[in-house]
This record gives sequence, C-alpha cells and structure tokens, in this order.
Amino acid sequence: MGKIRDPSLADSGRKKIEWAESRMPVLMRLRKSHSWEKTLSGVRIAGCLHVTKETAVLVETFKAAGAEVSWCGCNPLSTQDDVAAALDAAGVEIFAWRGLSPEEYYWCIEQTLKIGPKLTLDDGADLIFTVHTKHPEYLSHIEGGTEETTTGIHRIRSMAKEGKLRYPIVAVNDAETKSDFDNVYGTGQSAIDGVIRATNVLFAGKNVVISGFGHCGRGLASRARGLGANVIVTEVDPIKALKARMEGFEVMKMSEASRIGDIFISATGCKDVITKDHFAVMKDGAILANAGHFNVEVSVSDLENIARRSREIRPDNREYTLQDGRRLYLLAEGRLVNLAAAEGHPSEVMDMSFANQFLSILRLAKEGKNLRPDVYEIPRSQDEQVARLKLESMGISIDELTKEQQHYLSSWEEGT
Repeated sequence: MGKIRDPSLADSGRKKIEWAESRMPVLMRLRKSHSWEKTLSGVRIAGCLHVTKETAVLVETFKAAGAEVSWCGCNPLSTQDDVAAALDAAGVEIFAWRGLSPEEYYWCIEQTLKIGPKLTLDDGADLIFTVHTKHPEYLSHIEGGTEETTTGIHRIRSMAKEGKLRYPIVAVNDAETKSDFDNVYGTGQSAIDGVIRATNVLFAGKNVVISGFGHCGRGLASRARGLGANVIVTEVDPIKALKARMEGFEVMKMSEASRIGDIFISATGCKDVITKDHFAVMKDGAILANAGHFNVEVSVSDLENIARRSREIRPDNREYTLQDGRRLYLLAEGRLVNLAAAEGHPSEVMDMSFANQFLSILRLAKEGKNLRPDVYEIPRSQDEQVARLKLESMGISIDELTKEQQHYLSSWEEGT
C-alpha cells in the first residue's frame, strides 16, 4: 500500500502517461517485445526517480515485463501528483507527492525498500546511500542497481573508491545516448522552460550566467543563446572553460559575472556556487535558478540571512528584498528548476535514457550476482542499439561499413 496526495487525479495522470507513450517509441518497442517473454518475472525493483509521465512509462514497462515495482520520488518538489495517482491506480506501490519535507522524503525511500529489492534504480544515489547506511539488512538480497544522473555517479564512485559500495551499479548517466542527449538537449530546453514558467521573463538581450560547462551547462548555454541572450559561463575546470570560450561564450569568474548577470542558472553538481558575496553585488531584479541535482548550488541560507523580507511573488518564484532595497528572485526553492517549475525533460530524450535504464536492469537481472561491487559502464553495443532504434523511429537510415572499410579501419599495414 503506497502513499500519494490525491487519488482523484488518476485520470489526468493517465492522459499524460499516454501522451508520453506516444513520444517514446524506443521504450514502447522494448515493452512490446519483453512483455511477451515476461523477462523480469519475479524480479523486485525499488526505484527512486522523479515521478513524471516519462518515468511512469518506464515503471509500467518494468511491470509489463513481469517485475514487481515499488517507487518513490528523488526530489521533494518534482513529483507530478496526477502521475503518481495514475500509477497508484494501476497497482504500482508508490510513495510520492509534491512538497515533501526532508523527513517525509527519506520516509518514502525507506518504505520503497520494504519490497526487499533484487535490483535498485536511482537518480542522485539517495536510495543507494540509504540502503547502505540505514538499512544494510537489505543488502544481502540486492544483486545490482543503476544510477541515472551525474551527481549520483560521483557519489557512487566515491563509495566504490573507499570500499563502501556493496553491490554493482551500472552508470546509465554515462551512456552517450543518455548524457549527450538527455543532459544536453533535455536540460537545455526544460530548465529554461522552468525559468520562463516561473517568471515569464524575456531572455533576448539579457545577460544569462551559466555556472558549469559540462553536458548540462553546454545545453543551457546553447539554448539561452538561441533565445537571444548574451551568455556568460563560469567554470573551475580550465579545459571546459576553454571549450566554452571556443564556442563563442564569454568566460569569467562568478565574482565578475555576478555584477552584470540578469539570470543565473547553476549546473555544476557542487555546493556554494552562488553565495552571499555574489548576492551582495547583484543587480536589482536578478533571477536565480538551479539545474544541478541538489539544492545546494545557490546558497539559500545565505540569501535568507541577508534578506530583510521575502515573499512568494508567483508560483515557484520567491522574492528576497535585501537591506538596501534590491530584490533577488529565487526559483523553485533552489531545487531543480526544470522539474519543480516545469515538467522535466521532454519525452523524446527520456525515451533513450529510459531505454538504457530498462536494458541495464535486464543485464543486471541476469548478470548482477556475478559482478563485484563497482561502477560499470554501459557497453558500446547497447548505446548503438538504442541509437539505431531511435533513428528507425524517426524514419532515418544510415550507411554501413563495407568489409573492405572494416578491414582498413582495423589494420595497420596500409599507409600513403
């Protein structure tokens, strides 16, 4: 028995799920083939991932393949309550609602683990961390897991390095058909969508500061420029900073950018990227948003400490008035703006990410018990399989190497 906010929203959620299904042909093709075979029959999966319409398509694909699933959200503000209601109505054990307190958030994770999972699926590694630190009694039954996002992979690699990881994890985030599409195009579009929904601000002519030029930051910078913004990138990695400059973006320190920025979007995966020293010199009306996983990139505590008052001026948009009268606007409480203030990544890119999740879970169901605790990459063959299926769904065919070309590329004898 799960826990959601409002069961009466199930019909609305079901319509959203059906829309997502129409935009996720790769995952639906995998559902069709594996539902006949019941490939995951008897497999118990505990999942901790944003409860969106796209996630619902993945969950129901697991169920169609025969798995028993228990689910919770991986962010207090990202759950779409109508989608949670639809999954609940379909018999999924789900513990998720929008607006969770920290205590409720971890309670939901712990309830999800009561299924006694064979496999786990995570976005940010909070479920993995919880089972390792608070509920080790489940570890003896867990044969493997997957991780969806960059931040989670960093945490799990640290666990593995320290010898603390107790079961194998497949780094779904690192697949090319995930990170080069979901992170770049998905974050780029959906985070800006979240900023616009929360503000209705015009991007054209604004100074938009993007913190971090990884996959997510690169997508954000590209989309902001496409809307007519002057894009400024801040970085700590000299190679990424150089890439940003070669792409035509301004690059400077945050201490400089904070004086001229109109809109700030962080995408670093690190804490204290924007702090009181930066708030102190920002323009009146500056907008602050975060597209990194946790709400630590923009220092909310600093903002609250230096403000003389705050108020919610519109949904997902809080106005902080500083001592000198300047106003700064924090979106979505500093949490993921694309999921808290918008709907998350479009279905078309999540199609590939979740196809990788499904295929990785299939792999772990077969091989997990034979793998030592470590972080594993997705094989190139799987990446190519997902890409080919996506191309087929778009009506696109590509060339193939001839035997002669294959020989040429694999040999060393031929030269000029």
